[in-house]
Amino acid sequence: MSNINGKTPENLTSIAEVEDAKLAASTEQSKSQSRIVFERFIKHKPAMISSVVLVIITVIAFTSVGFGPLPGWWKQSYLDAGTVVNGGKPTLSLLPTWLGGSGLAIGEHPFGQDSVGKDYFALVMNGAQKSIVIGLVVGLVATFLGAVIGAVAGYFRGWVDEVLMRITDLFIVIPLLVLAAVLGQIAGRSSGSIFALALVLGLVTWTGLARLVRGEILSLREREYVSAAQAMGSRTSRVIFKHLLPNTIGVIVVNATFAIAGAILLESSLSFLGFGVQPPESSLGLLISQYQNAFMTRPWLFWWPGMIIVVIALAVNFLGDGLRDAFDPRQTGKRRRRRAGLFALPTRKEKP
Repeated sequence: MSNINGKTPENLTSIAEVEDAKLAASTEQSKSQSRIVFERFIKHKPAMISSVVLVIITVIAFTSVGFGPLPGWWKQSYLDAGTVVNGGKPTLSLLPTWLGGSGLAIGEHPFGQDSVGKDYFALVMNGAQKSIVIGLVVGLVATFLGAVIGAVAGYFRGWVDEVLMRITDLFIVIPLLVLAAVLGQIAGRSSGSIFALALVLGLVTWTGLARLVRGEILSLREREYVSAAQAMGSRTSRVIFKHLLPNTIGVIVVNATFAIAGAILLESSLSFLGFGVQPPESSLGLLISQYQNAFMTRPWLFWWPGMIIVVIALAVNFLGDGLRDAFDPRQTGKRRRRRAGLFALPTRKEKP
């Protein structure tokens, strides 16, 4: 038999079998897009730490004082007043005695008491419940509206795009805090429910996502699979919700997390100004507003809800950052190259 480039047919057959085996192995080990995104996300340490922190805060807030008809494990109630003990100072101690502290102890009132003797831990946990619920509802409403409006505007273009984008511009031009304050005050007086306030905030915070989704849809609608779906007679709603929106899921999920963090901060600002959650309901922003005058005399009444707000907002933002890197690995690559460029030493030029 003649040689082909120095290789016999038997050698070529064995090489082909080896390559086929490698191809089969790589096919078996291939991962789905969702698995790849998940593995990228769990490698993002700040996002994973933030997820644990969020879960801990949420579990403690909803199980300690109870939620709705479900009772909690904390023996104190945020509704019951009592005798102010030791000026209402917190009984929580985290510094061991060998470091000069009072030892590890929780005590009767770990976050202290307010001016009428209510347990402040129970008040803060109840306020955290309301803030988290408002953030989630606002995130869902704003994400749904922004995704649908952006997708419809980007798909139809023409006068539909013009009308929807001019409405979006109108919401953007009006200061968000002023618009949310006016509508939130109306909703709070009419129903007194935190869900009404959350719905109103969701109706005014969808504009950013709508613009992002519109830009994604404008590029995706020119793809071949969209043209094929249209040629096969698919309904417009099916093309938008089945073929286009699923391909923008990365942008939608990431911006949904940022919307939740922004909603918690916006609600806190409105409640601090007196336009958000109204008594007898409570929230972290309302607690800061009610006890802002005690900042110098009893600072724990101001710092505990403030720190919980900061921790939740930072954790949600880090979570969104991790999701962004997971859905778009180019973000991680750019960041690493930028970081490497910052710490790179300048090279010394050689003389000719």
